[in-house]
Amino acid sequence: MSVAGTWNVTTKTPMGDQAGTFTVTVDGDSFTGAISNPMMGSMDVQNGKVSGNVLTWTMDMKVPMPLTLECEATVDGDTLNGSVKAGMFGSMGLTGTRG
Repeated sequence: MSVAGTWNVTTKTPMGDQAGTFTVTVDGDSFTGAISNPMMGSMDVQNGKVSGNVLTWTMDMKVPMPLTLECEATVDGDTLNGSVKAGMFGSMGLTGTRG
């Protein structure tokens, strides 16, 4: 099954659960896309890599403070589970379902 598509995701942040939309467009072993939500706006995927059903990427967060996020997620059918490393804030859970 492809990892590409639109995902309804939730990130467990220190400011509470942040719901958003994660778009994934695959090109071979790389991918592009973005995560967007009402509070934090849109963050483009950078360095997106695909290895089987595992996605890894980084994003530059601007709000509420500048920070580079390191992300990883595993796709299993229509579900996605992973984590977002946010520097000094540690690792936050990331879950989602295909939209």
